[in-house]
Amino acid sequence: MEYNFDEIVRRRGTGAYKWDSLPNDHTIPMWVADMDFRTAPPIIEALARRVEHGVFGYAKTPAEAGEAVSHWFGRRHGFDVPPEWLLYTTGVVSAVSAIIMAFTRKGDRVIIQPPVYNCFFSNIRNNDCEILESELTYSEGRYTMDFDDLERKAADPKAKIFLLCNPHNPAGRVWTREELTRVADICRRHDVLVLSDEIHCDLAFAPHRHIPFASIDADNSITCSAPTKTFNIAGLHIANIWVKDVELRRRVDRALNINEVCDLNAFATDALIAAYNQGEEWLDALKLYLWDNYLRLKAFFHEHLPSLTVLPLEGTYLVWVDCSALGRTSDELAKALLADGLKVNEGTMYGAAGEGFIRLNIACPRQQMLKGLDIIKRTLG
Repeated sequence: MEYNFDEIVRRRGTGAYKWDSLPNDHTIPMWVADMDFRTAPPIIEALARRVEHGVFGYAKTPAEAGEAVSHWFGRRHGFDVPPEWLLYTTGVVSAVSAIIMAFTRKGDRVIIQPPVYNCFFSNIRNNDCEILESELTYSEGRYTMDFDDLERKAADPKAKIFLLCNPHNPAGRVWTREELTRVADICRRHDVLVLSDEIHCDLAFAPHRHIPFASIDADNSITCSAPTKTFNIAGLHIANIWVKDVELRRRVDRALNINEVCDLNAFATDALIAAYNQGEEWLDALKLYLWDNYLRLKAFFHEHLPSLTVLPLEGTYLVWVDCSALGRTSDELAKALLADGLKVNEGTMYGAAGEGFIRLNIACPRQQMLKGLDIIKRTLG
């Protein structure tokens, strides 16, 4: 089946946060991490059937949802998630917050690896915990983990959770089995629970392959995943939590209920089932389109902005660009681009380690992306 990812779908005026938060109708958004593509046709059809039914009462998550999750991860990632491990909630951010609440007390510490997803900072602070930063090592245009520093941070007696971003947002890394095995060893030795945010897991580009952390150490980890980034259905609010250990699962379930984020709507579960059971062909086509967008962007920077470094995109549709050669702060860069009609994310959103960087969302029709790149060339060139 052919999918038209070049189609311009008008989102302005539809209550889209990405578009309707912009200062005017001429600004191009390359910031919030959702896509400007229609979702997979089987999802639209499943939602249409739900609308046609016409009754929108309280929903019970059917067993079919767990089977769909399990089979999807078995096919796509070589790891069958047993349905009995699964809990459901309204989103990965909600899940992370509830899990931190379940396994920490006030003043405990949570380890993160900046530059990293901005909500991790608020997830930790909102639970009255302290942030332990184990910065990624940046060298020759690529990030790696600083395992010696991670070991020191994990040895802190107040460290209770290591919050892993896999694949990493915004650095674009897809962590290898070897890297994740070292993480598992360090955290197990120091009795630190691994909480793995794997929301971008389906968006790894060959030859890189997503390795579910639970496939390495399911006994000392909790995984959060979702079909939302993969299929552009974030507004439907659904996520999966994988917990092997029965007692850990009970504690997570209790935290979800305390936070009142345990009930899903019927649209969300119908979309999840359709996505995981019938969305594979669409996803494969999407990934080819996204990869071509990345190659076009990389070639554009090489030709027109050679002093800026486009980091390798191993996973996600979020491109991390090193602009430090310009000698301007991330905030100055983002404000200058916005004034000229392009909204991007400043690197310091992701911690002080993001200074000098910007993040670009390339999950949009190519014509739209190229217009955004022209603004970057005009403003920063």
